[in-house]
Amino acid sequence: MQRTVISTQDAPAAIGPYSQAVRAGDLIFLSGQLPVDPASGQMVEGDIAAMTRQIFANISAVLAAAGSSLEKVAKVTVFLADMGDFAVMNAAYAEFFPAEPPARSTVQVARLPKDARIEIEVIALG
Repeated sequence: MQRTVISTQDAPAAIGPYSQAVRAGDLIFLSGQLPVDPASGQMVEGDIAAMTRQIFANISAVLAAAGSSLEKVAKVTVFLADMGDFAVMNAAYAEFFPAEPPARSTVQVARLPKDARIEIEVIALG
């Protein structure tokens, strides 16, 4: 099985020794995305809904670079610093998957990179 690194300037650059995404066969594995505006390199301000929307803009850009899209996402993992943000995140999340949403796990974590409040990773079909 061939392994191909995926990268785009339309999403935030990796902040460590990892790739934005890797294609392995017919699957695309995206690294976790933070609510970072790729143009400014800064975290977006606002509530968890605004952060969720920025993350999905970043995810969409990486998927596009891989020749995929949100419609091909099979699995999502959401990491929240505070499970109290779940309902607002969930409402914003639903905007991106109005029908037949992918499988998903949501977990509360002690801390995220850059002290973000949310991080999301996905696995999609190529």
